[in-house]
Amino acid sequence: MRIFVTGVNGQLGFDCVYELIGRGHEVIGSDVAGEFAGEIPGGLSGEVQTKLLESSKEVQGKLSSESSREIPGNLSADNYPTSERVFSYVSLDITDPAATKKAITETRPDAIIHCASWTAVDAAEDEENKPKVRAVNVNGTRYLAEAAKAVDAAMLYISTDYVFGGLGTRPWQPDDTGFAPLNYYGQTKREGEQNVSSILDKFFVVRISWAFGRNGKNFIRTMINVGKTHDTVRVVDDQIGTPTYTLDLARLLADMIETDRYGFYHATNSESTPGGYISWADLAEETYRAAGMDVKVIRVSSEEYGLSKAARPKNSRLEKSKLNDSGFMPLPDWKDAVGRYVRELLE
Repeated sequence: MRIFVTGVNGQLGFDCVYELIGRGHEVIGSDVAGEFAGEIPGGLSGEVQTKLLESSKEVQGKLSSESSREIPGNLSADNYPTSERVFSYVSLDITDPAATKKAITETRPDAIIHCASWTAVDAAEDEENKPKVRAVNVNGTRYLAEAAKAVDAAMLYISTDYVFGGLGTRPWQPDDTGFAPLNYYGQTKREGEQNVSSILDKFFVVRISWAFGRNGKNFIRTMINVGKTHDTVRVVDDQIGTPTYTLDLARLLADMIETDRYGFYHATNSESTPGGYISWADLAEETYRAAGMDVKVIRVSSEEYGLSKAARPKNSRLEKSKLNDSGFMPLPDWKDAVGRYVRELLE
């Protein structure tokens, strides 16, 4: 397949590039930057890094099978089904409708995985930023969906638990309709969902929460950095959900885009026990345990913690059984994911 991935310099888009290349798909990556300039994982050899950057500049550069042997995770040369993989990069501002239409109509992908998003939740509340947030999360998503329809491409849109009201203790179902976003970010992501589902028949909407990955800032990385200079840390314990390791999620998204099992889905790493959702404080404690750091987590309520400009949902529980029901493999246990991620950070 030829797959167009937006936001490839972010955590999820970055991991999607390598997962899709590893399956032998042709990948067209895009971001607002002039080139594919994310952090190259330590497992990549200098030769691979050079080839990736060359492909960014030449738009149609190729990765040879010989240079793929050190790609991290499960993306070894032995797993490559063809002798040649293709990666190209398009510098694209999705808020520009003409540029978006041109990028999709010229590349004519079989599918689009839309990872690009405004995700700075607190900054989204600032009045001066709201037009920018809407331009990316709402309008940009609509332009991509319209372009996808024009070339008959499927589209997979990444959304969030923030589209729900965040109250109660019942896990949110993928097909729930109790939408009541607590902040502007959540509101725009919900409108993005509506654009995708109203324009396209061939679509996936995949809601995630608490994402962490190799190429970007996230809660776990922050906790480890704070733990290097502090022996205690205050973390909220009344916001409940489960985290999502983007490396694991990328594998699921690749599974999805290879099928026509369209619809709304929830995807986070699995709970250790049935119904065993966790708090941010639990996640911080597991991070320090996995890192072997002697840091005490002081549990506080959202009200005691303060600081946040945007309201956060206390109920971020996402019900994921639809994945199994649809024949998709759920993401691994969240503790396993945190352990793998922390080991990589500390190597």
